Order: sequence, then structure tokens, then C-alpha cells
Amino acid sequence: MHAGPELADGSSSWMLHDPAANRYYQLGWASFEMLSRWQLGAVAAVLEAVNAETTLRLTDDDMAQLLQFLTQHQLLQCADSDWLWRIRQAGRPGHAMWLLKNYLFFRIPLVRPEAWLNRLLPWCGWLFRPGFWWGMAALSLLGLALVSRRWDEFTHTFSAYGGWSAALGVAASLSLAKMSHELGHALTARHFGCRVPAMGVAFLVMVPVLYTDTNDAWKLPSRRQRLLIGAAGMLTELVLAALATLAWCLLPGGPLRAGSFLLATTTWLATLAVNSSPFMRFDGYFLLSDWLGVPNLHARAFALARWQLRRWLLGLDDPVPEHFPIARRRGLVLFAWATWLYRLVLFTSIALLVYHMFFKALGLLLLFVELGWFIVRPVVAEMIVWQRRRGDLGWRSETRRSVALLALALLFLVLPWRREVSSPAVMEAMQSQGLYAAEPAMVAEVAVKEGQMVKAGQPLARLDSAQLEHQLALARVAEADLAWQVAQQPFNAELQQKGTALSQQWLAARQQVAGLLSQRRRLVLTAPFPGRVADVSDALRAGTVVAQGERLMQVVGLAGVRGEAYVDEEGLAGLRQGDAARFVADSGEHLSVACRLGPIDRLNLPVLDQPMLASLYGGTIPVEQREHGLVPLSAIFRVRLEACDRQPSPSREVSGWARLSGERHSLLALGWRRLGAVLEREAGL
Repeated sequence: MHAGPELADGSSSWMLHDPAANRYYQLGWASFEMLSRWQLGAVAAVLEAVNAETTLRLTDDDMAQLLQFLTQHQLLQCADSDWLWRIRQAGRPGHAMWLLKNYLFFRIPLVRPEAWLNRLLPWCGWLFRPGFWWGMAALSLLGLALVSRRWDEFTHTFSAYGGWSAALGVAASLSLAKMSHELGHALTARHFGCRVPAMGVAFLVMVPVLYTDTNDAWKLPSRRQRLLIGAAGMLTELVLAALATLAWCLLPGGPLRAGSFLLATTTWLATLAVNSSPFMRFDGYFLLSDWLGVPNLHARAFALARWQLRRWLLGLDDPVPEHFPIARRRGLVLFAWATWLYRLVLFTSIALLVYHMFFKALGLLLLFVELGWFIVRPVVAEMIVWQRRRGDLGWRSETRRSVALLALALLFLVLPWRREVSSPAVMEAMQSQGLYAAEPAMVAEVAVKEGQMVKAGQPLARLDSAQLEHQLALARVAEADLAWQVAQQPFNAELQQKGTALSQQWLAARQQVAGLLSQRRRLVLTAPFPGRVADVSDALRAGTVVAQGERLMQVVGLAGVRGEAYVDEEGLAGLRQGDAARFVADSGEHLSVACRLGPIDRLNLPVLDQPMLASLYGGTIPVEQREHGLVPLSAIFRVRLEACDRQPSPSREVSGWARLSGERHSLLALGWRRLGAVLEREAGL
């Protein structure tokens, strides 16, 4: 036994060390006094001595609790081998449980660092002096000052490197950071006189992470020393970041500089994000536990949260598991709930990651194992406790409130609600046509301007193509020559030998001239219907050269609107043609249009033809640019909006959101259908 830290209430504590398992158990005053007189050999003698020599008044119940604790943690000397065998068999899991636990988490000790830590420590004493940390602070400020003068170059470091050199720098810097992190823990623990029996690698759901066994820190009575051991890894990476920032300013371009950039930016931020979290048993948890003076913080906070939950939901008047000040108790309960919520998100994410790491059959099995072990199992265990204690339940205010809330929740899930699907949409005039350059040409004349009213067939702009005029001149010369030959054929023996082929050549020449004249007429842009000119291109100016297919302007009709909405696979279910829909613009125009659902595509779109809705251009539909257009990253379906109530048409296409009404359904049925669809799709059934 070692003297332990002072408890939150000011009382003393002691640490009981089990060297075989390298575990520490915190003892209170009563347990310490009883164990100190254990050599008396009899329960009555121990209790009599404690009551006579101290102010404590212990009973057989206190000794029974101590014996139960010692037995549970296998801290008693066994009287015979049969008892040992029964203990081993009781604690031995089945093959399936052993595989499950060791798949989720297991450790592999790699080195026993005691010897080389003892040799290294005399050379590293300066690391624990205040002067070193003041020097690191000065170097950090110097590095930041130098980097600020080359900020653009610093932020674009990785864009300047590629290939194996950058990969080598990344691998080396990550390895250095993680090994230094664990070495920081080990050296600090050894500096304060703690044993470091093992360092190695642990696998958390098959993800390797380095670890250092610093359990010996629990024997230190100084909270400051324990906090320094817990924070040593993160402090080491901060020192590395300061040195790497300065090194980046001095090194030439190459893998070393890329690695320095990673150490100065990414690694320490990732370490702080992961290790500083108190919701898992990483450095942040032990730091918070020591700072609060509450060992086994998770277990004790969870016990309080379960007690509070049973009290609030079931009205069980159980004694509080542990007495704390009111503010501390509320904080621990909130911490327990935050931990549960964090772990729910984390374990669900890990389960999905594991699912995607393996082939479908194994991935689906591991997904259920993860969710069942980490999420379902604790909930079921609590439900079993409630079921066992059903005799303690009564019809009181807490149970009435819980039943009412449960009934409301069930009604919310079971009752069919009016379904409304929100989806990105585009609204445009009923008549709308874009005008494009038919040939590479130069703008010769522009007869209209943005917003001008036009009549059907009215000329809007004229383009000239020198290449087309040249081809037309050559075609006319060839056609005139062939026309002369056809006219002279009856009088010329040589031309008579060509027979009807000459007439066919003349016909082809006339068709070529007619085709070129048609192309020239297409260079005159005319209004296809009465309407308004919109979206005039900046390139539509006299003397400007435009490319073939370039959009020059758009003519929109004056009355009527139509739209298109794009829904995902889940939103498609339950939509029927003729149901109500409403479009709301998101451009600040306060445009709201009531419509009806028109034809609904049942095949997903291979290419999105509305760029304004694409994520690449600020829209909400995730797409990627490929050779043949904007390809959606997930299945989307087009739903047309018709019979809209707005008569004046918008002057241009307007993006927004469409609220589409569908069939009434319950949330429970919808969730069941979605779950079934996901399982069917992912299992390949």
C-alpha cells in the first residue's frame, strides 16, 4: 500500500497495488485500517482493534463489503487449488466472447523500456526545468513571426510537393510525432519515480495506436505530478510543432520541409483533438479525472447518471451511489450524458467504417457486432435492471409522466403525418429558348438589349463568318461552272460523254450552295416567339469573335411558368402526379409559386443539366465534373412542376426549393421501409 492523493472532501486515501496485474485500487480510511490489521487473522479481532485504536465504529457489514471487494478483484490468497480453478473458470469467457473482445481491442507489448529509460533519463533532466519551457515559448514566437512573413508559401507547402518525396516526409513525421508522444509519457513517469513496465501497440477495432503503461502514476500522492505525466505526450508534440515551425523556415524544399510542415500543423492538432477528449479513456480523461480528484471518473459518473435516470423516469428512491456536492453531482451527471452521446456518434461511425472496410457479408456482420456490443448491450442491460425491479415500481407522478411521454412518442411515430419533401428546384418561363452561335463568327450587329420586348421572327443580332462567306463564294463559282457545262452539254461531244453524271454534280453543287445559304441565315438570330430578351452574353458586342455553340442570349415568354425539382431515392417514394407542390426562390426575390406535380422520372439522371444547382457552382446537389458533364454523386430523380398559378414569367431561371406533398405515412413505417431497403441493397438480396 502507498499513500494516495487527498480526496475531494479533504480525507486521506491509500493506493493498494496488485503487482501481478499492475493495477491500483484506491482505499478509504476504513479499508486501510482493516487491511493494516489483517495479520490478526480473525474478523472479530480486526474489527475490535480498529474500533479500539481509532475513532471508527465498524461492523461486520463493513468487513463483508471489504471481503467482497477483495474477492471480486482476486486479491485474496486462495486456500486450495479448487478455488483457483473455479475463479479461473468463472472469469474465462467463451470462444465467441473472447474473439469479440479481442477483435474490438487488444494490446501487444513490444518493449520493456525500464533499462534504457534509466540510462536516458540523466541526459534528459534539462527537459523538466522551467528554463527549457521558456526557451520553447521564445522559439515558438520566433517561428510564428518568420512564418507570418511567408504565409502564402507556408499554406501552399503541400501543393509544391508530390509523389514519393511528400509521402516519405508524411510517413516520417507521423512516426516521429507518435513515438515522441509516448516517449514523453514514459520519460516523465520515470522522472517522478514510476515504473514503466511496457510500451507497445494497441489495436482499437483493428486500428493501430501506440501506448505506454503508466499505471504506476497512481501511487503518486502529488496531483501535479500525475497531471504532468498525463499531459506529457501532448506537451511533447507541442514542442515538436514549435521546432518544426522554425525548421520549415530554414530548410530547403523537399521531403524534410514537407514533414516539418506536417509536424507544425496537422499532427499536434489531431493529437489535441483526439487525446484531449475526456469522453474516451485517452489522455484527456485521465487529466480530467486527476484534476477533479475523481478516479474511475467514467464508472462513477455513469452510476450517478443511471441513478438520476431511474429516479426521474421510474420514481425509484434509491440512495445516491456516492455523495458529492450538488454542483459537482450535477456536473458529473451532465458529463455522463455527454459521454454517452459522444460514444453513440463515435461507435456508430466506427461501425460504418468497419462495414465499408470488408466485403459485404462480413462487413454487415461486423456492423451488427459493433452496434450490438457498444450501443444495444448497455441499453438492454439497463432494461433488464428495470424489469427485475418492477416490484419496486408504483403509480406515482414520475411513472405517470414517463407513461405520458412514452405514449406521445409512440403516437408521434405511429400516426400518419402529411409528408412534405424539400428538394432543390429550378423555375423558368413556360416558353424559354436560348440562342447560340451556329458557327465560329464575329458579331456584326446587335439590335436588342437586355429586357427588351420582341415579336416572333424579329431579328435580334447578326453574325458574320469570313470562313463561311469564303466557302459560299467557292461553292457559287463551282455551281455556276457546272450550270454552264450542263447548258453546253447538247453541243459539246466531250461533255456529252459525261452523261447524266454532269447533271447530278450540278444538283449537288446547288444543294451545297443552298446549305451554305441556310447556315448564313442561321447567323441572323431571330426571336422564336413573342417575349423578352434575357441573359445577354457579355460577348454579344459588335466586333467580338464568338465560338461555335456559345450561348449569346435567351428569349423567354411573357406568361406561364414551369419548373423541375430533383429528389433523392428516399424523397421519390410516395410522390404522385397531380399532388400539390410549392416553389420558393432562394435568391431574395420573394418568389413563391404553387404548382402540381407533373411527370416523375423513375430512372435516375446520369447527368445534371442545371449547373446552378450543382455543388461545383454553389448549389446543393453533390456532383463531379467529368468529360460528358456534371455527374451526380448519388441517385437523383427529376420531377416536373406544372399547372403553376403564376402568370407573369420570371425574366431568367430562378433556383430555389420545392416543397412536394406526398402520401401520408407514419415515421415508424418510413423508417422500417428505409431500413429494409438499405439491408436489401447492401446485402445484395
